[in-house]
Parts: sequence; structure tokens; C-alpha cells
Amino acid sequence: MADIDLQALKAKAIEDMGGKNTRVVVGMATCGISAGARPVLEALKSECALQNLDNVKVCLTGCIGMCTYEPLVEVFEPGQPKVTYIHMNPEKVAKVVEQHLKGGKIVEEYTIAGDPSNDAKCLEDLEFYAKQKRVVLRNCGIINPEDINEYIAMDGYQALHKVLTSMSADDVIDEVKKSGLRGRGGGGFPTGLKWSFAAPNQADQKYFICNADEGDPGAFMDRSVLEGDPHAVLEAMAIGGYAIGATKGFVYVRAEYPVAVERLKIAIKQAKELGVLGKNIFGSGFDFDIEVRLGAGAFVCGEETALMASIEGKRGMSRNKPPFPANKGLWGKPTVINNVETLANVAQIINKGADWFRSFGTEKSPGTKVFALGGKISRTGLVEVPMGITLREILYDIGGGCPNGKKFKAVQTGGPSGGCITEENLDTPVGFDELVAIGSMMGSGGMIVMAEDNCMVDIARFFLDFIVDESCGKCTPCREGTKRMLEILDRITSGNGTEADIEKLQDLADVIKNTALCGLGQSAPNPVLSTIKHFRDEYLAHVNDKRCPAGVCKALQSYFITELCKGCTKCQRVCPAGAISGSVKQRHVIDQSKCIKCGACKANCAFGAIIKK
Repeated sequence: MADIDLQALKAKAIEDMGGKNTRVVVGMATCGISAGARPVLEALKSECALQNLDNVKVCLTGCIGMCTYEPLVEVFEPGQPKVTYIHMNPEKVAKVVEQHLKGGKIVEEYTIAGDPSNDAKCLEDLEFYAKQKRVVLRNCGIINPEDINEYIAMDGYQALHKVLTSMSADDVIDEVKKSGLRGRGGGGFPTGLKWSFAAPNQADQKYFICNADEGDPGAFMDRSVLEGDPHAVLEAMAIGGYAIGATKGFVYVRAEYPVAVERLKIAIKQAKELGVLGKNIFGSGFDFDIEVRLGAGAFVCGEETALMASIEGKRGMSRNKPPFPANKGLWGKPTVINNVETLANVAQIINKGADWFRSFGTEKSPGTKVFALGGKISRTGLVEVPMGITLREILYDIGGGCPNGKKFKAVQTGGPSGGCITEENLDTPVGFDELVAIGSMMGSGGMIVMAEDNCMVDIARFFLDFIVDESCGKCTPCREGTKRMLEILDRITSGNGTEADIEKLQDLADVIKNTALCGLGQSAPNPVLSTIKHFRDEYLAHVNDKRCPAGVCKALQSYFITELCKGCTKCQRVCPAGAISGSVKQRHVIDQSKCIKCGACKANCAFGAIIKK
């Protein structure tokens, strides 16, 4: 279609988004919906209609930011600072509509300023945002992801138009190469270089795949981009398709992301209707179509060869490389696979140039990185920071450190494929090579924080349990080796381990790392090796002293009744194992041989007389 006037569409879209009217957005990513945003959105629309507020436009948006304050509502009035309402519900909506949207007076007690725990006037004043730079997330929380016109208002599809009307395929690849963009899905392979491998290969069909199979525990970066800005991914796929000569694209996304899937389908439909996907895009003669393919949630399908097998309708299992996908990929054809976050950078690199992208970040790791902050951290949520920022800045300046005065112990980056980073390395700059140098990796961006009350042996067991469950089973080292490692960790955490078991873990880990078929299997032992390296004393306490220093491993816990006991008999009555004996008004006793360590006695003691050791 040659008659798409993007500039005219952009001008109209900007006017429709706000113009002289008031715009109200409700955070409707998965985080907001789960916190109760849907009835808030419905109440806003209903109240505005009831009050005949024709000058107010109410719409949904993606993740606004700090999920702690969900449900979030933001009000944009012409010539006025943005107002953010926090912890909203339908009851509060009526007052906001009546007093603010109709009467012009902000309801201060519902805003950040009304939160006694901080003195910020708006979300942007919070320390959580001070060191962030939104590139990938630039439209999330601002545009309506279900309206292509709002994406166009933010320069959407300008990069695709530029590419198809004024750049050759080699020009595109060279610009991406110059930017230094590296894959945000794990290993950090240069994106432009990957494209250049596929471009010269001759074939009757080539494919471009977006890997949205985000499987790391605690990771939700890609999901948030798809929920808040799906067109950024579609536009980048079309640009990548043009660069390598592909006319067909697939977004492989897990079915557990229903909101992301629905918005992707809406975005693809709208893009086809407008003509920015499909036949003869912008009259250039270039055709590109995209399909959504759902995965069943197998972690191994995040590995590119297993992902392609799944798209082909086969069991998701890795295969040997070479041949690499750029030469022989989906259905044996040249294929490029990039993850969601990587692609979300592409259009901006084309629009603003490689030098702009290199103006932040580091020499070897330009740009930004999105992290999902979770675990024992005061301010959980999605953060986007320039590469080169230190881990300490992320965890303390942005995340607020561990809650309730707990002492920081470690942070796990890279998910099951990564490793734990301790206090001594917190001043390490965030970059692909820097994290590998200290025994971890960037991964897709999950960042799980552990405090003093986390058992590092149990953390290692958690990740191994995940790996064992998710192994595709194709190669013996991963299929059998990880099971044996998990059995040893189960022995240690149940109090039946020995020092020899620690050595066995290391030996098995070395074998698996050197012989497993794919990168996921080869990196599976990393959390175990990392915790043994940094927290060997905890392993020794488990095997020699039969004690869990953090008090986490249930089999190594014991409950005792102290002299504070008043003999009320409540603990005796709630004990399901009949392990507590004693007379009224006399100190009770726990029979350790009968105790099942459920903690019911401690939870029900009104006098704090029961302790756990």
C-alpha cells in the first residue's frame, strides 16, 4: 500500500490522544489487572458517562511503573503536570471523577503525596525512577496498546517507512551493527552480526522469529513489553525481515501470558488493516506477515533450536549446532531469532541512529537493560537502567535494599543459568562481560535478591528442581545428571548429607557443563557451583552440624518451648502430631521424635514462648 500518510496519521493520533481534552489512563498490564484494575477502568468510564464528561478520554495502558502502588490511574490535562492516583478502587473513582475531572481539584489523599511513607509529589520523584532510562519501556504506561494510532503518535512505523523507502538491507544491518545492540535474551550475541549471517543465504523462504518464551523464574520483562507496546516488536520484526530477506515472521509466546497474546493478536490485525504488515508495505514491493504461535510453557523452548522444533509441531528438544539457524533453521530454511527486549530497541536505533544508542551504556554493552526486581527487595518491579550502572545502585538506590532491616546476602542474576553475586561484587558495573567475569551472567533480566533469612543451599535446590522439571530429556548429562544433583541436594537439606556429597556435586556439575547438548543444560549447574563457592560454610553446617543457619530447611529445624510458657495448653491443642505434653499452668515440652515441624505451635503461642532453632 503506497497511500499511507504516516505524518497525517501521527498528527491526528496526537490530537485524539489528548489535544485539548483530558486523558485518563489505567495501568492494565497483568500486574494491574491482578491488583484490581479492571473494575477501576469500568468505574471510570461509567462515572465519566454519568457526569457527561465528553472532554475526558478514558483508556487502558500497559505497566505504568512501580507495581507496589497498583492499581494506578494517571490523569493528563493540557498544560498541567501529570497526576498519578495510587491504590485505586471503584469507590475512590467516584470522588476523583466528581472532584478532579469535573471540579478541577486534585484529590491529594489518593496520590503519591498522600502516602505517608514518602514525601514525593509524583511517581517520577521517587528514587525508584531517578536512575532509570526508559528506551525499551518508553511507551509502556503511556499509550493504549490496543490502538495502533497511539503507537503511530509516538513515531510508530516511522522506522519501517524509512527502511523501506530509503535504506538497503545492507544499510539496515550496518546501522544495527554500528549500534552495538546485543541480544537481551541471555548470551548477548551481537544482533547485527546475527542478521548478517542470514542475509546472504539464498532460499525460497526465510523466517524471522521473536522469542517471547520468557521462562526464568521471576522474569516478566518481555511480558510487560508485549502487554504495553506490542507494535514496537512487530515493527522491528518487519525491519529485521527486510534486512535478511524474510517474508514470514512468528512470535513464539507462552500461553501463560493471555493478556500479551490477546494484545499481540489485536496489534497484528490492526497492522494488517492499516497496511504496515502484509503485501507491498509502503509501496516498496516488500511483503511481510506475522503469526502468533503459543508455547506450552516449557523452559527449554527458550533455546532457539527447541523453539523452532515446537513451532514445527514437534516436541521442544534442542539439536546440535552447527548448522546454526541462520543457515538452516525453521523447516530447514535460514532463520533469525531475537527476543522481545532486543527487538524493542530496533526502531529507535533506525530513527535516532547508532550514535544515539551508543551515547548511553558502555563501550561493549551499549544501551539499556530491563530487569525484573524480585525476592527480598523493598521496591519490587520492572526497572530499565543504562548499562554500566552498578548492581549496588540497582539494589539500593532503585530497589531500596532488603526490607525490614534484613541484611543482604546475595542476588541471583541470569535465572537458573546464572549465579549468585555477593556483597563484595555489588560495585560491578552491569554489562554482559562484567557479570560473566564474576561468575554470573545477564540472562534475560531476572534479578532475585536474597537476604540473611534465605538458605543458599535451599536456593540451589530450588533452581535444580526447576531445571530437572524443565529438562527436555534428550541428552543424558542433563536428563540424568541434574536428577542426581537434585538427589544430593535433597539429602543435604534433609540432614542426611556428608562432606563427600559436596565434592560429588562439584564433580557432577563439571561433567554436565562440559557434555550437555545445549546451553541450558550446560549452564544448569551454575547456581549450585556459585552457592558452593560463596557459601560453602552453609553447606558444611548442613552436613556436619545438621543445622540450617537460616532456619529454612524444615528437616533441620527444631521447636522448643522456653520458660516464658504459661501453660495455657493452646500449643498442645493445635499440634497435629500430638508431640506436645504438659499440664495446665505448667511449662510444656515438645517431643522431638514426634514433631513434624509444621510450626503451628509457634504460630498460635500468645506469649512468644516457642522458638525455632
